[in-house]
Amino acid sequence: MKIILTSEVSGLGTAGDVVEVKDGYARNYLLPRGVAIRWTRGGEKDVEQIRRARKIREIATIEQANDIKAQLEKVTVRLKVRAGSGGRLFGSVTPADIVSAVKTSGGPDVDKRRIELSNPIKSLGTHQVSVRLHPEVVAKVGLHVDSSAK
Repeated sequence: MKIILTSEVSGLGTAGDVVEVKDGYARNYLLPRGVAIRWTRGGEKDVEQIRRARKIREIATIEQANDIKAQLEKVTVRLKVRAGSGGRLFGSVTPADIVSAVKTSGGPDVDKRRIELSNPIKSLGTHQVSVRLHPEVVAKVGLHVDSSAK
């Protein structure tokens, strides 16, 4: 099945790319999550619009990505969340939570779609979070998840 990606999918492509995938993968995973739309001839207009939007928020050069990486790795990010007595969180830490914590810690603005979590963060402590700034540049950010008082 031919689809148009509306956001970045690891190993498949970035927003605005037209890719061919298996029918089941598109029907059961990509389309329900809203990361892709079916390809149509009329959808070519959507591709151009998606590419223009991506170009605006995209980090243009590797040097710019390396500068942002250096800023991110200097920042100590602390996040206060509600947790139970055993250190388990009520819910999990989302990429939006991480972006706001980076911002309040004095770090640069980062798009939440660039945050890559291999596993959901559901416990207190220190965690490593990857931020894909450029296809060739990945920043590792140390995240300290602390319990907030009621």
